[in-house]
Amino acid sequence: MAFAARIGAAMTQADGADSAFERLFRSEYAKVAAIARRILFDAHAAEDVAQDVFVSFHRLHAPDAPFASKWLHTAAVHSALNAVRGRKRRVRREIADAAADQAASRTGDPLETVASVELRTAVAQTLGRINPKYAAVLAMRYAGLSYAEVADALGVSANHVGTMLRRAEAAFKKEHRHDPS
Repeated sequence: MAFAARIGAAMTQADGADSAFERLFRSEYAKVAAIARRILFDAHAAEDVAQDVFVSFHRLHAPDAPFASKWLHTAAVHSALNAVRGRKRRVRREIADAAADQAASRTGDPLETVASVELRTAVAQTLGRINPKYAAVLAMRYAGLSYAEVADALGVSANHVGTMLRRAEAAFKKEHRHDPS
C-alpha cells in the first residue's frame, strides 16, 4: 500500500471522519512529493521529505490555514535541497539503486545506464549549487505545478514566473556546464 494511502487510512481510522488535515494531505501530497522527487530523483527519499514536510506543517499550523499550499510547496523545495546538500554519504547507495532500477527495467547498453545515473547525480548536485529560488522554481514547475501555484508558493506574481523560469534554466545550464566534477 502506498504511503499516502496508508496515512490516509490511519487518519480516517483515528478520526472516524474526514478531518481538515486529511483533506489538506489528500489534496497536496502528490504535489509535495513530486516537487521533492524532481530535486532528489529518488521516490523513497521524496516520500520521506513529503512526510517530514506534512509533520512539520501539522505541528506548526492549522490545517485550514490559507497559506497551507504555499507553505507545503516551499517547504518541499527547501527540505529536498537540504537533502541534496547533505547526501554525500548516501551518494554511493543512490547510484547503486538507480543503476539497479535501470538494469532491471531494460537490458540496454551498460554505458548508457552509467551515463544516465551520472546525469541524474549531476542534475541533483547542480540544483544544490544554484540560487535556491531558481532551484525552487525549476523543481516546482517541472514537478507539474502551474504558473499560478509556483507564483503562490514563491510569493511572486504569476506573470513573473515565466521570467524566473527562463533565468533559472539559464543559471542551471551555466552551472551545469561549469560543473567541476
